[in-house]
Amino acid sequence: MRIFESRNGNSVTLRLRGRLEVNTAPYLREAMTGIDNEKENLILDLSELEYISAAGVRELMICQSKMGQGRMDIIKISKSLMDVFELTGFDNILPVSHEDVQVPSYMGVSFKSLIEQKADICGDKVVVVDHNRSWTWSEINKCAQIMAVDLSYMGVKKGTRVGLCGANSIGWIICFFALQKLGAMAVLINFELRPAEIATVSELGDISYLCYGQMSAMKDEYQYIQEVRASEDNKITNFFSIHNPMMYLQRLGEYEIVKNYYHEPVDADAPSVMLYTSGSTGKPKGVMLSSYNLLRSADVSREAQKLTENDRLCQAPPLFHIFGLVFGLLSFLLADATVYLPKTIQSSELIKTIEENKCTVYHAVPTMMLMLLESKEFAPEKVESVRCSMLAGAPTSPAQMEYMQQMMPYNHFMQVYGLSEIAPATITEYGDTQDHLLNTVGKPVICCELMIMNVETGKECSPGEMGEILIKGFNMMLGYYRLPYQNQPIDKDGWLHSGDLGIITKDGYLKIAGRLKELIIRGGENIVPNEIADAIVKMDAIEDVKVVGVPSDFYGEEVAACVRIKEEEEFNEAEMRELLAKELAKYKIPKYFFCYDKFPTLPSGKIDSVRLKKEAAEKAAEQSEKQA
Repeated sequence: MRIFESRNGNSVTLRLRGRLEVNTAPYLREAMTGIDNEKENLILDLSELEYISAAGVRELMICQSKMGQGRMDIIKISKSLMDVFELTGFDNILPVSHEDVQVPSYMGVSFKSLIEQKADICGDKVVVVDHNRSWTWSEINKCAQIMAVDLSYMGVKKGTRVGLCGANSIGWIICFFALQKLGAMAVLINFELRPAEIATVSELGDISYLCYGQMSAMKDEYQYIQEVRASEDNKITNFFSIHNPMMYLQRLGEYEIVKNYYHEPVDADAPSVMLYTSGSTGKPKGVMLSSYNLLRSADVSREAQKLTENDRLCQAPPLFHIFGLVFGLLSFLLADATVYLPKTIQSSELIKTIEENKCTVYHAVPTMMLMLLESKEFAPEKVESVRCSMLAGAPTSPAQMEYMQQMMPYNHFMQVYGLSEIAPATITEYGDTQDHLLNTVGKPVICCELMIMNVETGKECSPGEMGEILIKGFNMMLGYYRLPYQNQPIDKDGWLHSGDLGIITKDGYLKIAGRLKELIIRGGENIVPNEIADAIVKMDAIEDVKVVGVPSDFYGEEVAACVRIKEEEEFNEAEMRELLAKELAKYKIPKYFFCYDKFPTLPSGKIDSVRLKKEAAEKAAEQSEKQA
């Protein structure tokens, strides 16, 4: 539940959104502590409350007891909520006023119900724009229904795991909802995978159907499919192209015939989506999520971004990734805002999309944001319409953040922390200070708990102490597909072990220190890569840096810094070592510096840590051989 406070003279209004029940009642109690019951009057606005339990009504009675007679009013109560008041008899005890309000209750519904509700309520609203045309809720719903019929004839049904693979497109979005209408599980796959890799994913996820769009490695469609079929691990027997969504517009006449198909309800808590961890630090795992997980997450993101139907998003992060799906597409769809799909994710095309459509929001992983700012086509005035950018997927150093703010002075940047398994966990919001933005990734979002655990003792760390980040929350995954319980990251107390190192500040903000597995252990000393990276990136010539451990016969590991140099700048290693000597202990200063024009990246835009670390190890070995 979210609570929004507004004041007018001696009158305080608390607008409640979500669900008021036993678990959320403490939020109302906390909000009540800021009200002076002797001098102020209270209005409880329930226009956006989707559910209230009997215990929630009891909580309102406690509020009435605190305020006293004549100092509290409960307004804008929907019929469904009024039924609970009448059932408990509190409609005659509490100062309530019933109104026939429509509560947008999208958090407890399936994707199947969501698109049908949206088509009914605001069907003519344009919510997606691609390079061909604008698309309304009604058109997306009708095309998805017709596509669902085609998929059903192929054998897709409730519970079928179907791979959905392709670059961002309206065809991808229509297919996603078509699968949800059938109650199938949409398995979101990286569109840069090669045929043998697609086959491996099909084996990991028991995928027998593949819906495919534009794919990086697909130069010849027939040959690509044949290579998938011939791969040793392949389980896919049926292939379905989503290349031509315009075909479904031409078939809209069929909608009246098929609109009443597939009435079987889909449980909001049932697994509806499976996506794979990026594989940046190891073998990818199938993360199972429900529509409840994803839509609650999207609602938190929508609120944090302060989205309205007038906002316009340049959708750059891929939709197969949690960042692009939740913080982009789903957040904007809940707000009935408009999503613009650029033809490519080349910086020039992104800048063109933002400039021509006056996009108000643009999200990116830090590497993609820096590439945009470095582009020859970039100019601050071309992107001055952007008011909000969420940064996620990798750490942003204070120096990088200040550079971004300098280049996009009208933009409000937000740091976000989350995982494929649970996102968002923390966000820096509009009211946060510059210090919080530069040095933290925000506070836990509503209904999400964090704990920092000492990796050696297993006990909770005090504020300021570094340990592993553990998370609980409404948006936690259902689990990894087909992995035994011993390999699941959720412990007996319900905490999800993130594998990330962090620190909770005294005021409750989270600082990311790095990956637990990326800790460099040099001669028994634990070295956190991010600490070194933050020091290196302060040098004017450095655009980006990734610090990794490389094998050492003597110390076990040595520190290597992979640096990306700004255009027309030169790297001075002696100057760098002199700078670092002033900030870091001697054993933390990298033994190796490797210069890059461009880091290897994953389709999500994250640095490909596995590949980079392998390259660094090879370069370190070559350098050691030359020095021997």
